[in-house]
Amino acid sequence: MSISYNSFCDDFYVDMYINTRFDLPSDRDILLTFFERIKKQYSSMTLLNREGTEYCLEESSQTEHNRWASVDSDRLGAGSANPISFQQAFELPKFAIGLVPYMLGIRGLDVESIDLTFGMDFDYAGNHNDIIAEALFGGSAFSRVFDVSAPGPLNLSPSVIIALNEDCSTRARLAIESRTDEAEIRSGKFDSDKPISLFLTMRQYPQAGQEFELEKVFDKICGLAVEYMDEKVVPNIVTPLTTAIAHRR
Repeated sequence: MSISYNSFCDDFYVDMYINTRFDLPSDRDILLTFFERIKKQYSSMTLLNREGTEYCLEESSQTEHNRWASVDSDRLGAGSANPISFQQAFELPKFAIGLVPYMLGIRGLDVESIDLTFGMDFDYAGNHNDIIAEALFGGSAFSRVFDVSAPGPLNLSPSVIIALNEDCSTRARLAIESRTDEAEIRSGKFDSDKPISLFLTMRQYPQAGQEFELEKVFDKICGLAVEYMDEKVVPNIVTPLTTAIAHRR
């Protein structure tokens, strides 16, 4: 199934992270064997980089559909940019999840949580705070707070965490990030290379008395993320943002 979200934004990406209670292996041979197994499955992933305690295998950043997988001291990640289908978006994370019990020793008991993030970037060469205020707060009580003769909000990056079940073990975090800084507001000159970003993260914590099966849990939060995007985020957040941006261009 193709992903329609690409038509709403300039870049769309999908990231998965497994957060662990115990440190992951840092042994050179273990990590190289793990990344070599991923490279064998995805031959275009040839760039291995290190930043601090994190090791990341990725495709060339020159490609539009860049895939990556990483191992840090207490989390494992995998994802892609601008996937053309949900199958492509979820394929690498599922493959990594299948490897980790045997190659990195991650078991259900060790998992603190698993996250799936849908990210969107919206290019806009202007004041991000104004766009967010207009699109998401117009007509609200906040709009009256913002109604001043001065430039208005210096930092407007709203976020909310929502419990999706009774024990609060399944959660959604929605955040809209402005990258406009104070210097740009004072000068009236805005960086065209900095996008407005939207993040929807589905997080699942272990539930008391239930086995935490990574593959099943990942499938569950994938379904929840798509449903939440389609029913709530796109019509109520994304569409007003893109409309406000279009009116200002």
